[in-house]
Amino acid sequence: MADSNLLSIEDLAVHFPIGGGMFSKPQMLRAVDGVNLSIKPGESLGLVGESGCGKSTLALSILGLVDPTRGRVMLDGKAVGSEADRLEVARTVQMVFQDPYASLNPRQTVRRTLAAPLRLHGVSNEGEVADRVAEMLRQVGLRPDQADLYPHEFSGGQRQRIGIARALILKPKLVICDEPVSALDVSIRAQIINLLLELQAEMGLSYLMISHDLGVVEHMSDRVAVMYLGRIVETGGWREIFEQPRHPYTRALIAAIPDPLTRGLAREKARGEIPSPLNPPPGCTFNPRCPHATDHCRSAPPVLSPVDEGHLVSCWRAEEFAKEPA
Repeated sequence: MADSNLLSIEDLAVHFPIGGGMFSKPQMLRAVDGVNLSIKPGESLGLVGESGCGKSTLALSILGLVDPTRGRVMLDGKAVGSEADRLEVARTVQMVFQDPYASLNPRQTVRRTLAAPLRLHGVSNEGEVADRVAEMLRQVGLRPDQADLYPHEFSGGQRQRIGIARALILKPKLVICDEPVSALDVSIRAQIINLLLELQAEMGLSYLMISHDLGVVEHMSDRVAVMYLGRIVETGGWREIFEQPRHPYTRALIAAIPDPLTRGLAREKARGEIPSPLNPPPGCTFNPRCPHATDHCRSAPPVLSPVDEGHLVSCWRAEEFAKEPA
């Protein structure tokens, strides 16, 4: 039976050697450590977690820019890897970056920025290039006559619209949004979020929405995956994650949202700082920060297991949170 998923990630690990020398072995930084995820056509998956948990490394692996230590990434039925055609991967998946000020070349006009991917992928007719650039600018809420302006002549929100246009100019199936509104003023974040949702409906896009802002993820995602220290610790529909979180780390993230509706989780705070991926703790990697950790948690690593239909949790005490109100 053919895989119905647009993206399938199977036991993906990305480890980087750090240090080492003539008389010592390098330490292994476990940026991603055994991740399984999938995204269906037209679906939005939110990926949340603290800075340094491996979200961006996972995104680079999907793009084929980082080779996995083990496991594989399947994109539209084809393996992403050194044997894959990089241009073919780029036609299927593109990325919207966090900082619209840093992600655009200040020496190139918008027209050249948007035309470059088309020419790289074989669109040589200048009339077709001009038409597609103009149409893409309209779709993201900009005027075609702005195509000959430079990035510094636009506001932050307009620059992010240009970044979105660049990602969509090749009509990909999957778009990775890496903190797409975190660098923008609060007043225009909602505009960009609504634009992304409108474009998804118009173009049938799938999104991987990477963010530490759970409010953005809740608004944009069909499902949510929570990542901690290179591993997925909980995944499920957004309603299950936000209304009935079953992992202590997820509960701590939700408790940090400044919302009176989360007052039932007000005491669910993570202690201390995230450990180094160079030396992860034994057992459950969250155990040094978990207010519910037991000796069993400190010695035996839990496995991501179903607790309800479509809701998976990696926690030995997940059942204890089943009846507690969020």
